[in-house]
Amino acid sequence: MATDYDAPRKNEEEQSEESIEELKARRHDKNSGKVDEDEAEAAESFELPGADLSHEELAVEVKPKQEDEFTCMSCFLVHHRSQLADEKKMICFDCA
Repeated sequence: MATDYDAPRKNEEEQSEESIEELKARRHDKNSGKVDEDEAEAAESFELPGADLSHEELAVEVKPKQEDEFTCMSCFLVHHRSQLADEKKMICFDCA
């Protein structure tokens, strides 16, 4: 939408009157309050906690732990050796 910067400016009172008139005109429009969203389609994207996912398949390749990795004995996640905070306890920096 083009803006005419040379047009005279309206004061706040004129702007509020104009917006009230627009709101009154929109009040009679029956479709102004409706949201264009299919409820069934929106519900499909949400997964509830505890939902049955037994029919789902994961496409993730699981690799064995590499020589330069370790398993944290606190969070049990596999990290790179650079994240090792305590070598005796085998704890990562996040858990230390």
